[in-house]
Formats: sequence, structure tokens, C-alpha cells
Amino acid sequence: MDLLGTLVIAVGLALDAFAVAVCSGLATPRVRVGQAATMAALFGGFQLAMPVVGWLAGLGLREAIHSWDHWVAFGLLAAVGGKMVFDGCRADSCKPRPDPFRLGTLLLLAMATSIDALAVGLTFSLLAASIVLPVVAIGVVTFGLSFAGVYAGRRFGDVLGGKVEVLGGLLLVAIGVKILVEHLTG
Repeated sequence: MDLLGTLVIAVGLALDAFAVAVCSGLATPRVRVGQAATMAALFGGFQLAMPVVGWLAGLGLREAIHSWDHWVAFGLLAAVGGKMVFDGCRADSCKPRPDPFRLGTLLLLAMATSIDALAVGLTFSLLAASIVLPVVAIGVVTFGLSFAGVYAGRRFGDVLGGKVEVLGGLLLVAIGVKILVEHLTG
């Protein structure tokens, strides 16, 4: 996968974490830098680790589904992206949460926002793509967007709402379509 495709996937995956960070910033009257950094580190760390888990799981499946792996990749990315679009369009997509910066809450949010990264890691494995650059990009982009998202939520949360999650979902669906088209025409 080329650098541009890697960055598009990284941004697409990071946007759900960004959306949660925006909502968390919106729900918290005064956000400290340490809170934003902890959220960003957990979100980035989980987003970095989950594709590795998915990639490792996919190593055993690669040979078994080689002839239709592009359909699986498309299906996974379309499903994850479609769910993000659906969730972003819900009216309560940015409802306030009680103390989103508690460690237990942060861990649950980090895990919830990184499940899609697991599916993307599986996709990388099925396509026999390298995992090193994508996971680093996903982790770094998620950290940066999550950190910024907390402060964007304080400032623009009412305006952004679920639109960011919709954009991330559309990006993932577009990558899935690109993979499918390349395999069917290539």
C-alpha cells in the first residue's frame, strides 16, 4: 500500500476516536492537558495494537481465502465504514458522557473505537501488505487527532457532532471499493 493510501486509512480509522474526543471535550467544562494527553495516548495505543492483532489473526487465513480475499477486504472495510456512517448520523452521536476522562471509561472508549482497526489489520494480512508503516501511521494520527479533538470539542463540539465519524466511515468504504476495483481490474 502506498503512503497516501496508508494515510487515508489512518485518518479514516482515527476519525471515530476524534469524534469521541470531541464529545468528551464538549462534555467537560475544563479540560487539562494531562487528560487530553492520556486520552490521546490510550486511543493511539489501542489503534496501533489492534491492527497488529488482526494482522496476526489473518496470517492463518490468507492461504485459505486467497482467491476471494479482495471481497473479504471490501466487505470488512464497507461494514466498518458503514457502521461509522450510521453511528455518526444518529441524533445522539455526541451525547454527553459522565466524566469521560476516568481511566476505566477511557479504556472502554479506546477499545470501542479501535475494533475497526482490528478488521483493517485483518484486511492488511489478507492482502499480504506490510503492517509496520500502517500501524505507526494509525497510532500517530489517532494520537494527534484525539488530542486536538478534546480541545476542538470545547470550542466547536456543537457544530462538528457526528459529521466527523461519517467522514471517517466514508473514507474506509472508499478504500474498500478501491481494493475491490484494483483486484477485479488488475
